[in-house]
Amino acid sequence: MARFIFITGGVVSSLGKGLMAASLAALLQARGYKVRIRKFDPYLNVDPGTMSPYQHGEVYVTDDGAETDLDLGHYERFTGVAARQSDNVTSGRIYRDIIARERRGDYLGATVQVIPHVTDAIKEFARAELEDLDFVICEIGGTVGDIESLPFIEAIRQLRNELGRGQTVSIHTTLVPYIAAAGELKTKPTQHSVRELTSLGIQPDVLLCRCEHPLPDTERAKIAQFCNVPKSAVIPALDARSIYAVPIQYHGEGLDDEVLRAFGIEGVAAPELRRWDDIVDRLDNPEGEVTIGVVGKYVGLPDAYKSLQEALVHGGIANRVKVHTRWLDAELFENENEAEIAARLEPLHGILVPGGFGERGSEGKIQSVRFARERGVPFFGICLGLQMACIEGARNLAGIAAASSSEFGPTDEPVVGLITEWDSASGRERREAGGDLGGTMRLGAYPALLAGNSHVRAIYGTGEISERHRHRYEVNIHYKDALEAGGLVFSGMSPDGELPEIIERPEHPWFVGVQFHPELKSKPFEPHPLFASFIEAAVRQSRLV
Repeated sequence: MARFIFITGGVVSSLGKGLMAASLAALLQARGYKVRIRKFDPYLNVDPGTMSPYQHGEVYVTDDGAETDLDLGHYERFTGVAARQSDNVTSGRIYRDIIARERRGDYLGATVQVIPHVTDAIKEFARAELEDLDFVICEIGGTVGDIESLPFIEAIRQLRNELGRGQTVSIHTTLVPYIAAAGELKTKPTQHSVRELTSLGIQPDVLLCRCEHPLPDTERAKIAQFCNVPKSAVIPALDARSIYAVPIQYHGEGLDDEVLRAFGIEGVAAPELRRWDDIVDRLDNPEGEVTIGVVGKYVGLPDAYKSLQEALVHGGIANRVKVHTRWLDAELFENENEAEIAARLEPLHGILVPGGFGERGSEGKIQSVRFARERGVPFFGICLGLQMACIEGARNLAGIAAASSSEFGPTDEPVVGLITEWDSASGRERREAGGDLGGTMRLGAYPALLAGNSHVRAIYGTGEISERHRHRYEVNIHYKDALEAGGLVFSGMSPDGELPEIIERPEHPWFVGVQFHPELKSKPFEPHPLFASFIEAAVRQSRLV
């Protein structure tokens, strides 16, 4: 029977609950346990798919087509366990399903209430698909005391009573701030946060205390005394030099040992952490460095490209080099001349144009594609980046001066257009231009066939791949011949031959565009082959600059 670990947060947001959940899962995995991680999000959106990246950061997409919280990316990167639709739920999704049941008459005339109907739905979600699992780690989004999270806190309180204390452990993440004027760490915020949680019926078993300075034994003892936990259960969590050093750091502080002790599990072999040691060694002792420019529209918030940023780090791990990421606002390029654009891009060893939505910044992205093509700088286009590469090629090499995307408005040359039909595992999917936005894109894992003599076939080492998608527009297949006459090669296609998946320029040192999001499947111990190859090309470029 699976045991549950519930993770809550207090004092302030952004304390790293998701990273802690991922690290704990990795430590339990390293002891031989089978683990799954789930995220409960209190907001009323059904999913984050229609939210601005500036509101919520990256939208992480699973193989089965769920648009989820970016923490699921941490979960996958640290454990290698593919996330599913059932691993992320929001208040919006819970309420939507309950209202649909009520309208059907499923509640047989009962008054529908938060307790028991909403809390039962949350518990149903937590208990779903637990076959062959040893531990289920459930992270509750938000901060204890928020109105939005109260139904989730109540649901896990009920679960703790129903399952029994030997089957559940509560971890509370708090902040121990350092007051510079006093020269002291202050434990009072932690005490108040734990008091708030216990007032809701949950006594934490383990406290993870984020702090900027080492937590003295006297302060640990004080926290333990006032928060009713053993001193060994007060775990300091200082900032780490890399997120991939966090599992090693938490193990050193005894987090996994204390969690197992709270379950009454003793005498388990120590975790096997050699692969994490190797990752940290590669990060700490690089044999070179490269600078990659990311030309995007959400560069003011790095979390908008979280998986992309980590995939670049993974490419550096694969090549044992440090990757410096330079975030470049594509809109700036639209008001600059060629010399000014060149001054920004010339120091780079690689240029990456990521995914995005809307016309803003598109001309700047096209300018950066042209620079990379003409100067022989390694170029990687992802989703919208592939589309911009095709439009650039159409305008400057294929003689289609008016080439554009119908996403940006009416155009006589829709080199990129709205995709209205495609084949999926569930059958033929159809969309209309005026339909709903939420959950209606081409989402999740789809196969692609690679050309036998292509660069990407050599990179992947196979002729058929499966990658995750999140897009509503596609390169128009009717322009394929014209684009290939301009030097582009369509080296990856959907199995029916209708949807372009990958383009490349064979005469270029490294020029690849993909319609999917390879960053979503990259892991530190298994870097995605495209990112590993892109950084390898950037290393070669660095020797030429």
